[in-house]
Amino acid sequence: MVKLRLKRMGAKKVPFYRIVAADSRARRDGRDIETLGTYDPTKQPAIVNIDEEKVLEWLNKGAVPTDTVRNLLSKNGTMKKFADSKKK
Repeated sequence: MVKLRLKRMGAKKVPFYRIVAADSRARRDGRDIETLGTYDPTKQPAIVNIDEEKVLEWLNKGAVPTDTVRNLLSKNGTMKKFADSKKK
């Protein structure tokens, strides 16, 4: 099963995350299938860059986002677009 989740990057005490599509059995910072965006919580406000086309493609294939990634996608409006496309 493929999950959309965060992959931790950056130095100690300075987190930076990549939003990736990864096999659910892989480690958190292990091998990923594709990078879909970035999330930098150290900035005020937090910086989120997401490639919506890639994310929607993975969601249509059946990938399941983790809770944190789902919240980021909801704030970005991507989950609403996905829900609207499923209704049609």
